[in-house]
Amino acid sequence: MISAILTLIIIFLCLTVKIVQQYERKILFTLGKYTRILNPGINIVIPLIQTTQTVDVREKAVDVPSQEAMTKDNISCTINAVIYYKIREEDAYKAIINVRNLDYAMTQFALTTMRNIVGQFELDELLSKREEASKKIKDIVDEKSDAWGVEVMSVELKDINIPVDLQRTIGKQAEAEREKRAKIITSEGELASARNLQEAAETLAKTPGALHLRTLQSINDISSDQSNTTIWMLPVEILDAIKGIGDHLKK
Repeated sequence: MISAILTLIIIFLCLTVKIVQQYERKILFTLGKYTRILNPGINIVIPLIQTTQTVDVREKAVDVPSQEAMTKDNISCTINAVIYYKIREEDAYKAIINVRNLDYAMTQFALTTMRNIVGQFELDELLSKREEASKKIKDIVDEKSDAWGVEVMSVELKDINIPVDLQRTIGKQAEAEREKRAKIITSEGELASARNLQEAAETLAKTPGALHLRTLQSINDISSDQSNTTIWMLPVEILDAIKGIGDHLKK
């Protein structure tokens, strides 16, 4: 008799005592009505009258499946993403009361939002402003999931896949853009070189004897190497002087 009573007491205690882990919160219902949130540690629950449901409050990473979407400039692309979120401890009951399957609801709503946001960007903008698109998706999903007791940490667009033919076209466009920049840089270099030559010529023309000194320096540079052929250069002034002498002798 005593052993039976002890057994009943042990069973009653097992049903009464609930241990909540640090990363969990238990939602307590009394006769089917929400009562309170049980915090980590030992908690007392009245059997048959009170029931509990467990909520994990750790941060989760949920994959958003690949989705076909149309950009603003009518280009079809396939995108996928990942959502990082967690249930707020003080609002853990909302994840049980306000939504039936939280992970599924988050995934489906993120799919719809992702498709709508992609439609607001042209393809070039979507590729270059991926963070901006991710932030817009995160803000919309965070606002919607607030009623579910969820805090969205971030939304990351993982892959943006476009058709192979379009990839080739984009590659050709990028190659043409690089060639354009190369030609611009080359022409700017030639323009700068021409300006420097112009300034040098003006300086030599303004300084008497500078051209003769430059000529002698050039001759010296050439003759310093025996493997070079020495070329004697005469200034135009000397040729004019010789011509003048020849004309005078003819007279």
